[in-house]
Amino acid sequence: EVQLVESGGGLVQPGGSLRLSCVASGFTFSIYHIIWLHQAPGKGLEWVSSIGNGGNTYYADSVKGRFAVFRDNAKNTVLLQMNSLKSEDTGLYYCAAGRFSVYAYDYRGQGTQVTVSS
Repeated sequence: EVQLVESGGGLVQPGGSLRLSCVASGFTFSIYHIIWLHQAPGKGLEWVSSIGNGGNTYYADSVKGRFAVFRDNAKNTVLLQMNSLKSEDTGLYYCAAGRFSVYAYDYRGQGTQVTVSS
């Protein structure tokens, strides 16, 4: 069974940091691109960041310079380090896995909630 399990969300003040984790199982993690998606309250999914199966990283303009993505293939884990958080970063964050694109996914997790508020 394919699983992607996100954790690390929570409540943080503007300017603060959070580190999200995504642990994958049930597929060959190392050959998949891993994608982070964000869904703000009442809005649709938006792409945040990706890390390719070769380790190349990609970021939306809105998070460039603030977020960083890492992967550890030995642990089937991807981390999203989120710094200088803003209120507009509030929402659900999903981890997803795509075999052929860093922007399209085949599997997606259930999400973890991030709330940026004072």
